[in-house]
Amino acid sequence: MSDLYQDNLFSKKEKKIYTVQEITEYLQALIKEDALLSDFWISGEISNFYHHSSGHMYFTLKDKNSQLKTVMFKGYNSSLDFEPEEGMQVEARGNLDIYAQRGEYQFYAREMEKAGKGKLYEAFEKLKARLEKEGLFAESKKKEIPFLASKIGIVTSPTGAAIRDILSVMKRRSGNFSVLIVPAHVQGDLAKGEITAGIEYLNSRDDIDLIIISRGGGSIEDLWPFNEEEVARAVYNSKLPVISGVGHETDFTISDFVADLRAPTPSAAAELATANREEILNRLDNLSQRLLNSGAGRVRELKNKLQNISERRIFSSPEELFRDYEQELDSLETKLNHQIERKYNDWENKYQLLYQRLNNLSPLKTLDRGYAILQDQAERTVSSVEQIDQGDQLQARLSDGLLDLEVKASRKVGDIDE
Repeated sequence: MSDLYQDNLFSKKEKKIYTVQEITEYLQALIKEDALLSDFWISGEISNFYHHSSGHMYFTLKDKNSQLKTVMFKGYNSSLDFEPEEGMQVEARGNLDIYAQRGEYQFYAREMEKAGKGKLYEAFEKLKARLEKEGLFAESKKKEIPFLASKIGIVTSPTGAAIRDILSVMKRRSGNFSVLIVPAHVQGDLAKGEITAGIEYLNSRDDIDLIIISRGGGSIEDLWPFNEEEVARAVYNSKLPVISGVGHETDFTISDFVADLRAPTPSAAAELATANREEILNRLDNLSQRLLNSGAGRVRELKNKLQNISERRIFSSPEELFRDYEQELDSLETKLNHQIERKYNDWENKYQLLYQRLNNLSPLKTLDRGYAILQDQAERTVSSVEQIDQGDQLQARLSDGLLDLEVKASRKVGDIDE
């Protein structure tokens, strides 16, 4: 909280006089603390434009009801791709502040573009992302550009600078090829339909080897037909390879990404599409020399490899190949025997322990202490006097044999106690 605001809050009854500078600094602090005013976009019409010799730009942004003084310093306006003019509708990004010397608030622009240009860039990026996701830019889908095209189809304006540049380059080439120009608007509402139709027409012929689509440089609005989805899909669906030579080297369009080859300028497109006698001879010489060098190098490589192999110890003492394996086998055998012996001892100890436990639970062990097991003639164990009658034949199992018995009489435990 600023000191000025605190003074007003807690000393309302006291009279305090502020300087103009204090009020200005107070307002500057309020503006700088406001997140919106520190970075925002604003649209308006340029008025009173003045490009100072220092490189700074001074102008007013206005609409029907208000106006805002604006300054764009040289460090920011040097990157503009257009020259601001009176009456031009623009969109600018920057911050609000107060010019203390005059006590005026003004807008400090850091970026600026023609009104609507931002929407075009946004549409460009959205279409580019969607088509890339569909695979229209994939390198695996690119068709090879023929080295010696017999007939080249060119879709462009017949009166533009691009066709003059292309034909000028081709005229200097000595290749045996011909050109078919398909006239099309390359700017405006008719352009996308005519460019698409031109590509489809050339694909319908059987004497075309390669297609060039081209136009000279311009603003994003001028180049927009080559950013249309209709044109991009026509390029992608073309059975013939397509070279895109649109704008200047720094200009990129959707057609450039979809085309089988992107040329930075129309002239470069012509050079990429054609070859002259000198280039062909140089290329053949280079290929011939590369083949000879590659063959000689491969022979040397194999010869050295064979020499190295023949000098290996394995060929002079092949028994050494098995020496380590034999030693490892002995080691494994010793380990295996130790493990078997250890396992055997473990099982032997477990067996003796279980045998002792089982023997302790055996009824025969009880017989050693003078007890007997009685069974009737059906070999059923007799455990109660109620199971037998006088005269029954029984068998008594002792620790060292059997006794055949006859029951003379039987009494219960209670009768014995009495």
